[in-house]
Amino acid sequence: MNEIERSGGGLELDLLRGFLAIAREGNVTKAAVGIGRTQSALSVQLKRLEALLGVSLFEREARGMRLTDAGLSLLPRAEGLLREARALRDAFSGGLSGRVTIAIPDDCGPSVLAGILQRFCTAYPEVEVFARCGFSAAFAEAVDAGAVDLAVYAAPGELAGGERLADVQIEWVARQDWSPPPPGEAILLALFDRECWWRDVAIRSLASAGIPFRTLLSSESVLGLKAAVSAGLAVAPLARESLDPGMRILSQTEGFPRLPASCLTLLRRADCESEAVARMAEAIRLGFRQPQGLRPT
Repeated sequence: MNEIERSGGGLELDLLRGFLAIAREGNVTKAAVGIGRTQSALSVQLKRLEALLGVSLFEREARGMRLTDAGLSLLPRAEGLLREARALRDAFSGGLSGRVTIAIPDDCGPSVLAGILQRFCTAYPEVEVFARCGFSAAFAEAVDAGAVDLAVYAAPGELAGGERLADVQIEWVARQDWSPPPPGEAILLALFDRECWWRDVAIRSLASAGIPFRTLLSSESVLGLKAAVSAGLAVAPLARESLDPGMRILSQTEGFPRLPASCLTLLRRADCESEAVARMAEAIRLGFRQPQGLRPT
């Protein structure tokens, strides 16, 4: 490892972060999502690091990436350098501590929240994070009441006073082997409860198209809708990126009217000047820029 030691002065901390993410996940794609990079950008970073050090850090295998002897030797040193960098930053900034409360719609997909938490909690381990996941209809009220510091709110359009993050396309979704009922019979639906604007849009679109329907299940959680779809019992309006294996999107050629996009807006408690909240807001912005079916705006 003498080559690594001689080259260490030219290392960028970002290259080491990428190296550690790949070592942790054993997969470039998963590592890229976790640290807010594209797969191609992270691959370029790895090549730069290997060129700088003059060694191969991973062996490519069918099941992923395995550390070479050089990679194993670099691992504790990279971790130590990043710990020292964090300690240096905190020594001059006073560090960050306290608590941040966030609210994220559960239909955004678990990888979005995972990326946000990985990015923030790794950088600021002394901050306690309370995450509320579920139905976003009450999020704006929770922010106004001071119960939540930051919230991602889903609405038909941008909410005044918020920051537009992304657009999420709503789709009619069914199980892969779902077949439409005979002509004249009602389509069974799984819908969010009456507080959600998605419900009204879905009902109006079917009514306007003259498609008979009946509500089989109402739920305040995306898990309820997905359970009904996965069981083959009903069709549901779901965010495109929230689809599970075994589900499919029903197209206009099958008679289903196109649904609108949902606008995701970042809301922040007005009286909160916390630096930890500001850093979490940035982590949320980065989380919604990743390639997971969301369309940044």
